[in-house]
Amino acid sequence: MAKSFRRAASAFAIAGALAAGLALAAPVQAQYRQEIRNNPAQCRGAGPAVRVTVNEIKNSSGTIRVQLYRGTESDWLESGRWIYRMEAPAREGSMSFCMPVPQAGTYGIAVRHDVNGNGSTDITRDGGAMSGNPSLNIFNLGKPSYRKTRFDVGNEVISMTLRMRYM
Repeated sequence: MAKSFRRAASAFAIAGALAAGLALAAPVQAQYRQEIRNNPAQCRGAGPAVRVTVNEIKNSSGTIRVQLYRGTESDWLESGRWIYRMEAPAREGSMSFCMPVPQAGTYGIAVRHDVNGNGSTDITRDGGAMSGNPSLNIFNLGKPSYRKTRFDVGNEVISMTLRMRYM
C-alpha cells in the first residue's frame, strides 16, 4: 500500500512539475487583454518598453486609451487581441505614457481619444493615433496596415511621438 501511494504521489509531483514547466514555456505574447496603469518609472529602466508621447490632443474631456498589439496581421487592431491597455483622463496638448512590452519583438500601438467618455468610437468626434503615424482621412477610415504601424523593440526603452488626428 505504501509503495503504490509513493508511486501515485510521485506521478502527481511529476505531472505538477510538467504543468508548471508548460506554463512557464508558454509564450508571453500569447497573453492578451491585460489592463495596466501608466508607470513612468518603467521607462527609466533597461526595458523593454516604449515611451509614447501623444501630441495634438484637442481638449481635456474624455479618456485617452493606449493599447499595445503584436505587430502581426492577425493581431493588429483585432478585437480583444491587444496585449496591454492603459487609460487616463484626457489632457489637452500633449501626454506621455510608458508602455512596457512583454519581451523583445515587433509591436504596434494604437491610441484613441474617447472625447465624450462613452466607451464607443464616435468617428466624427473621437481622435486616433498609431505608431508610425500613418495617414488617416475620410477615405481611409479602415485600419492602416500592420506594416505601416509596426516597430521593433529590443531589451531597451525606445521613444516615439504620435500625432492625434480627428475627423
